[in-house]
This record gives sequence, structure tokens and C-alpha cells, in this order.
Amino acid sequence: MDPTPTTRAELPPFVDSSWLAAHQGTVVTADARWYLDGSSGRSAYDSGHLPDAVFVDIDAWLSGDPGPGGLNPLPEPDVFARGMSSLGIGDGAAVVAYDDAGGVIAARLVWMLRAIGHPAALLDGGMAAWTGPLETTSVKPTPATFTPVPWPESRLARLEDITAGAAAGILVDARNADRFDGTLQLPTDPQAGHIPGAVNVPCRANLSPDGRLRPITEVRAAFAGVGIDHAAAVISYCGSGVTACHNLLALEHAGLGQGRLYAGGWSEYAAAPSRRAELG
Repeated sequence: MDPTPTTRAELPPFVDSSWLAAHQGTVVTADARWYLDGSSGRSAYDSGHLPDAVFVDIDAWLSGDPGPGGLNPLPEPDVFARGMSSLGIGDGAAVVAYDDAGGVIAARLVWMLRAIGHPAALLDGGMAAWTGPLETTSVKPTPATFTPVPWPESRLARLEDITAGAAAGILVDARNADRFDGTLQLPTDPQAGHIPGAVNVPCRANLSPDGRLRPITEVRAAFAGVGIDHAAAVISYCGSGVTACHNLLALEHAGLGQGRLYAGGWSEYAAAPSRRAELG
């Protein structure tokens, strides 16, 4: 990875464990574990978490209600603000988030914060990269003031953008290749396959075997392999807008700029049988 910053204001999308260890007490550490199979992230947190980490409930604070907009639409800004406030994350706070999946889940929190101008980063490698002790005592943060801010339209794509076709941009599917090509259909997938015209850059392929982000040259090469040399035209999606955020953070960290998130993802697009799915 590139050298990590020396101040909170310079937070890039990823920081390493040595940086976090040196800045504990000046940043809010956030545990954002969440599991597609319904396992409890809270239980995982209670079993052991990084020192002073607060637990972020993705379903409560980082997602709206499932429905026509997909399984994990963005929450209303006031809901997000209320959640951050309850966790002690205020307007001036910097956040370092982690999970036990190399960051592909915690990326949702980091992307949301960065999208509205808050300093936030992923812990590169997640829990596996932390060599210090863990705690089992729940942190009870002091509520802070977090001002609601509308989600910036420049950072989002809507269903109407997706159905508009090629003019919308380069659609990048962050799901694993078997879900992209339709050989695997999860119970949460309304159909098998992907949005027609999309390319596949699995977010988990951004990671080395140890769970850390691959070298920037390799990240750039993966996106270049599907015709992307800048993020300006990129619309990232996944099943429901969670792991798609990891691709956006990887693009930004690699110096390729900022793309857009299609938060509705496959769960919104494919919910209507009339919308064609592409296989292979």
C-alpha cells in the first residue's frame, strides 16, 4: 500500500493497523460486521472486538427498509445521522471501520461517510490484520452531534440511469463471478445473472490471500482489464449496494477517482421479471 497518512484530515480510503494503533483515541473505531446468511454481527462483536470499537448495526443505521428499492437501500439522511450520533460519531470525528471479511462489508459505512464529506477509512485487512488484544466489553459511547446531509446525487446512480443503457456509464458488478454469470443464484437473487452490458470486477478479488488490499498496480490492472482507467464513468453495484462500495473505495485509493453507487443493485433491478438478465 501507499504510505499512510499522519493526520486524520488526510485519511485515504484504506489505513493499516499500525496507523490505527498510533491514532487510537483520536479516531472512532467502528465494527461493521454483517453477514448475508443472517448470522449476528452483534454476537460476533460481543465475542471480541478491537479496543474501544463501537458496533454499527448495518440494518438499523446503514440501510433503509427492504422493498422496491432493493434489500439494502440507503437510509434517510436523518436516520443515518441519528445512528452516527448514538455511536459517538460527531461532525468532526474521523472513523476507521473494519469487519472480518477484508473490508468488503465495512466499506458501506466508509463510503457513506466519505460521500458526505466525513473523514473515514477502512482498516486494511480487517480484524485479521490487528495483532493487538481484543475486548469483549461493549462500548457505551457518549452521543455526539452529527448533522444530517442529503446523499449527493453526483455519487449515486438510480434505476432509471441503469435502464437508460450504455449512456449511463460503465456498470461494474462487484459480486463473485459465479453470481455474475448466473451459475449460482442465492435465495436473495430475484433472478440469476447480471445487468446486461455490465462487467465483472469481484470486490473480493481486490484482496490478497491475507485479506489486505492488493498492490495498487494490481488493482489498477484489474479495472484496466475491463476497460476502466478512470472512475468517472463507473457505476458500481452488487446484490444490494453493500460490497459494491469496496470497488468504489479501491478505485479511489488507486488514484482513479470517484465513481457512483447503484445502491438498489441486483435486488432492485432483477425484481421485475420484465427486466432482462444476462448470463455468462
